Amino acid sequence: MARNPYYQGPASDHFDGVRFFNPGEPSTDRSLRALLRWKLAGAAARWPRSVPVTPAKPEARVTALRVTMVGHSSTLIQAGGRNILTDPVWSERASPFSRVGPRRVTAPGIAFDDLPPIDAVLLSHCHYDHLDVATLARLHAAHAPVMAMPLGNDAIVRAAVPGARCVAGDWWDRLELLPGLATTLTPAIHWANRWPSDVRMALWAGHYLHTPAGSIWFAGDTGYGDGEIFSAIAARLGAPDVALIPIGAYEPRWFMAAQHCDPAEAVRIFGRVRAARALGIHWGTFQLTDEARDAPVHALAAALAEAGVPAERFEAAQMGQAYDLAVEA
Repeated sequence: MARNPYYQGPASDHFDGVRFFNPGEPSTDRSLRALLRWKLAGAAARWPRSVPVTPAKPEARVTALRVTMVGHSSTLIQAGGRNILTDPVWSERASPFSRVGPRRVTAPGIAFDDLPPIDAVLLSHCHYDHLDVATLARLHAAHAPVMAMPLGNDAIVRAAVPGARCVAGDWWDRLELLPGLATTLTPAIHWANRWPSDVRMALWAGHYLHTPAGSIWFAGDTGYGDGEIFSAIAARLGAPDVALIPIGAYEPRWFMAAQHCDPAEAVRIFGRVRAARALGIHWGTFQLTDEARDAPVHALAAALAEAGVPAERFEAAQMGQAYDLAVEA
């Protein structure tokens, strides 16, 4: 029987004692044959080699609520005087290797040296486009933030970043990060691994961030499934003031639907979680799937129009752009 190197704990409704899974949802596991079928079809759109970005230079502290798009799933959340990063990746590639793997086509929307003091880091899962140990090591050396993550990911981070301040939990666990700042780990429909041998041995999740300036739900990576987990988030934790929802990396659907929502499903997630505002993330930085780079932006606009949702309520976040999302009293 396989041994889990990251987490040992009792079986649950989404952990069989060795591997985590998505209860009641189709399997996310894909065979080598399926992978070859996808890649050999040659349907991937051609992306530009690079897209210009004007990096932001954030203020040191922000009292209200501001989100600055760094790229992919990396954002800077500034709320109530605290600075929080989601899935920070400043490396050139989303890969375990420095010379192969998806290369970024947009520079980070904030230069690393221009980051304000970072208080906390939220990690959603251990795929390389989300958990980048080189960036985490730089952040630990420069800022020593507390890092919050789902079960098993802490073992990965601690092994790569000695001394890292890690806190980990299961779905629905509330993790107190700093005075006035906490996150509740929320379910997601996805999977995770670092190598072919450790598939689904570390958990995946979103983060519902509680701050004095409002609530922010960072969805992480997720498929739509039957949609019930998103209604449950709103029912248990309340409708978030702002949602950060993935809109990219979704084609071909026969391969990706179980693990990544498309823009139309992102709009349905937005409705189910009852967020006041949303930003579309997880697009335009690394080419991971077949759709054209700007396809998620156009598809999101079409889906919002179809659903009758005003475009200003759910924007595709642009790299280097800061969004002031003040919460009405």
